[in-house]
Amino acid sequence: MAAKLKKDDKVVVLAGKDKGREGTILSVDPKAGKAVVEGLNMAVRHQRQTQNSQGGRMPKAMPIDLSNLAIVDPKEGGPTRVGFRVEDGKKVRFAKKSGEVIDA
Repeated sequence: MAAKLKKDDKVVVLAGKDKGREGTILSVDPKAGKAVVEGLNMAVRHQRQTQNSQGGRMPKAMPIDLSNLAIVDPKEGGPTRVGFRVEDGKKVRFAKKSGEVIDA
């Protein structure tokens, strides 16, 4: 199945502690159905000190379930669902709210 959400997409969180906040997808794990979004769902991880990096408590973005994310509409700005259609013999993603093509 084609991916509705991909790396570098601008998304908004629909549910959870970061509801309503926006960010950019850093990575997607389609098998687990999760994505890591820059600056969202942060957790503190303890890092051991090494020769070239200081140890301590480091904030880290944790994965969010794909069902709790929606892509931001390129035209209207709010959350929208993603559809697929064929244009010029190429399959493209489009925003259901405005009909705007997401990836040209």
